[in-house]
Amino acid sequence: MTPTLTIRPATALDIPALVAFVNSVYRGDTSRLGWTTEANLLDGPRIDAESLAEMLAAEEAVLLMAHQEGGQLVGSVYLQRQPAATMYLGMLSVDATRQNAGIGRQLLAAADSYAREQSCSRMKITVISVRAELLAWYERLGYQRTGATVPFPDNPRFGIPRQPLELLVLEKKL
Repeated sequence: MTPTLTIRPATALDIPALVAFVNSVYRGDTSRLGWTTEANLLDGPRIDAESLAEMLAAEEAVLLMAHQEGGQLVGSVYLQRQPAATMYLGMLSVDATRQNAGIGRQLLAAADSYAREQSCSRMKITVISVRAELLAWYERLGYQRTGATVPFPDNPRFGIPRQPLELLVLEKKL
């Protein structure tokens, strides 16, 4: 059964909880409980408080937080408007112990709605190229590979790659 979620924009007061949450989803032992872990690809944190504060302060950006009944944070997604009526979607995070329950799909639906409200006609994401299962998931949800690639950030604030990595660019029409 898909949980009922309350989705709201994050504020600066949410930064400590979001940093702990996002890092638990992507890196370390806790992340290995879900299928979206990057712990085998990258060392170090996925996000830090300074980076997250910069993301929240960016122009035309929002981070949506999903809470279950009782207030427990179970998911989040970052959105930032780009040129050409495009919304960038990044750092989709779902509690590793609650993956495969429909939370990610609900967050993507909320992101699509938000993008449409901002008069965007397309969503854009980047996914680590070796994440075949994640790429397939996004493709099942309507995203298509554009053929473009982006180098993985050469900044330890995003993690330290254990192997050469690149990001594939995918888009979806809204």
